Amino acid sequence: MDFKSELLKSIWYAFTSLDAEHSGKVSKSQLKVLSHNLYTVLNIPHDPVALEEHFQDNDNGPVSSHGYMPYLNKYILAKTKEGTFDKEMFDDLCWMMTSKKNFKLSTDTGVCSQKKNSFKLFCLFNLLSEDRYPLVIIQPELEYLLKKISTAMNQEWDSKPLESLLSQNSLLQEGMSVWEFLEYMNIEKLMKIPCKEAFTLALNDVFMEMYHSVLKKGYMVKKGHVRRNWQERWFVLKPSSMAYYVSEDLQEKKGEIALDQSCSVESIPDKEGKRCLFSVKTPNRTYEMSATDQKQRVDWIQAVQTALRLTQENKRSLHQDLKLQRREQREKDLLIQKDLFIERNQADEPIVQDNKDEVKQKMQKEDIKQKVDTKQKTSKEDISKKENMEKAERKDIQEKIDSIIKQQKELEEQRRQKEEQEKKEQKQIQRGLEERLEELKMEKETMQTQIAEMEQEAKELKEKIQELEITQHELENILSTQTQARREEERARSDLERQLQEEQEKYQQLLNDWRNSERSSEEEQGHESRKEEDTLLKHSSTEEHTSSGSITSTPSRSPPPQSGSPPQKDGQLELSAESSVKPPPEPLDVPALPEKHKKHIQKEKPSNQDALRNAKQWNVRLNCLMKPITPGDRLEHWIPIKAICPKQGQALTSTEFITKLQPSSRKEGEEFHEESDTVNQSEAEILEAPANIQEQ
Repeated sequence: MDFKSELLKSIWYAFTSLDAEHSGKVSKSQLKVLSHNLYTVLNIPHDPVALEEHFQDNDNGPVSSHGYMPYLNKYILAKTKEGTFDKEMFDDLCWMMTSKKNFKLSTDTGVCSQKKNSFKLFCLFNLLSEDRYPLVIIQPELEYLLKKISTAMNQEWDSKPLESLLSQNSLLQEGMSVWEFLEYMNIEKLMKIPCKEAFTLALNDVFMEMYHSVLKKGYMVKKGHVRRNWQERWFVLKPSSMAYYVSEDLQEKKGEIALDQSCSVESIPDKEGKRCLFSVKTPNRTYEMSATDQKQRVDWIQAVQTALRLTQENKRSLHQDLKLQRREQREKDLLIQKDLFIERNQADEPIVQDNKDEVKQKMQKEDIKQKVDTKQKTSKEDISKKENMEKAERKDIQEKIDSIIKQQKELEEQRRQKEEQEKKEQKQIQRGLEERLEELKMEKETMQTQIAEMEQEAKELKEKIQELEITQHELENILSTQTQARREEERARSDLERQLQEEQEKYQQLLNDWRNSERSSEEEQGHESRKEEDTLLKHSSTEEHTSSGSITSTPSRSPPPQSGSPPQKDGQLELSAESSVKPPPEPLDVPALPEKHKKHIQKEKPSNQDALRNAKQWNVRLNCLMKPITPGDRLEHWIPIKAICPKQGQALTSTEFITKLQPSSRKEGEEFHEESDTVNQSEAEILEAPANIQEQ
């Protein structure tokens, strides 16, 4: 069967699915869509110009299959090339188009209810169907397919369900359509299906074998080309190639062996602990593989030989070749049956002749029977001859295999001898390598000990470095705190010096004001005292005039001078002496000070007191500022802290500096309080002086 005829079968199903009216014609728009999808699936460049020219609107009505075939052959099938597209995807497109309209099952619980199973049965039906339309499958091909599925399920095929079905429906003997085939498979009228899972697995194996032309598949151990190690791989043998994968899911492909006329296969003796070895030789490389047992090795060798034979004969699939052989055999059998039928009909015709001719007719009948017998014998002899030929061919093949096995045994012996020599050489090399390995091990141990020592030293050094880093960090923190403390002290000293200068200036101003106020008060006191003396003198002169008239009459005794009275002059002393003789005079009223002087004294008294108070305060601050400033002076209450004497050559911390200078600061504070008390006493005396003067 040609490759294009296989494609036409699937396209025929797609074309008929578009024929909704069953008239054998399809609209042009639907054919354009179908052609576009075929271009895409078959990886053919699109030609819209040719499509429009072929399907012009000049023709009335839809296009029939005969009208579509010229365009299909010229623009699609002529451009397709095998191996440039995925045939399973192409069939899936056609199945999707035709199943929507025609695939309708009576029950949804059968094996064909699964889409994958129905699609695979559809593909196998097209493969085994006859090359006439509408497509049907005849009884021998159907029996062949059912036997393949049953053997894959590890059970014997029972022909009773098929025979009963054909006896009930005589039309099925001429052929069965794909929809009838799927329906009868679904309701188990063609074969008994005990387990659906087993059926799906068996159908998958048959599909891979017949549709994808897989001659054999299975696990084998393969020797690598680069690393020269043995690894298990999943092999898939086809007529043109032998691919191997990591596992049977076919996800990761590791390589492919291209098979052609220059390739060969042969068995190899056991080596490197591997058994059942054989090799596939190509012009570029030799592939060595190990089967599971002897039977598998023979099966693999025969399968590779059949693949090489098919490539030499330019045949794509083994099952297609077998199908052609079965078809030729059926045609020969039909010819023989036709000849026999014709002869029998001629022999059974009515004879209307005389009695004389009866003997001749009997003789003719006997001759015909003899001829029929001879033909049957010849047909049987031909069949036996064919069987004998096949047996002879098998014997020849077996003899060839035996001769090949003998040659292989001889080669195995030679290779064993070579291998023994190589083993001896390898042992010597291995001994030298072992000695070298021992030396290297000793060197490695010494190096490891040295490395361990170096690592220990490195650990110790790391620990020391970490300790030094910690101490450095602590010292940096201490230094930063000390620098901050010194900066704060310097700032405080600068502020105190500035304040001291301001206080000194204020103190000088206050002293000047106080001196000026004292001078003014002294001048006023002197002026007032002079006025008082003048008034006293005037008063004394008047008394003298009055006393001169009364001395003779009454002697008077002068009163003693008061303690607070001012000193008297010479004239006054003389008068007192004279008056001592006289009787004491009457007490005189001393004139009071004028109100102006009293107000002036009262005004000056509080101003003098405020000035003295301010002077007292500034004296206190001046005494504080004249002393050296220490951090301890800032504390309101000195807390007793245990003094720690620093070592020589080290700086004092802030707390040590405070505790060291606390006693001296306390003594200075006590001295300052004593000085302030003496200043207060002197200031009080100065303030009491005007009051005493006023009383006098």
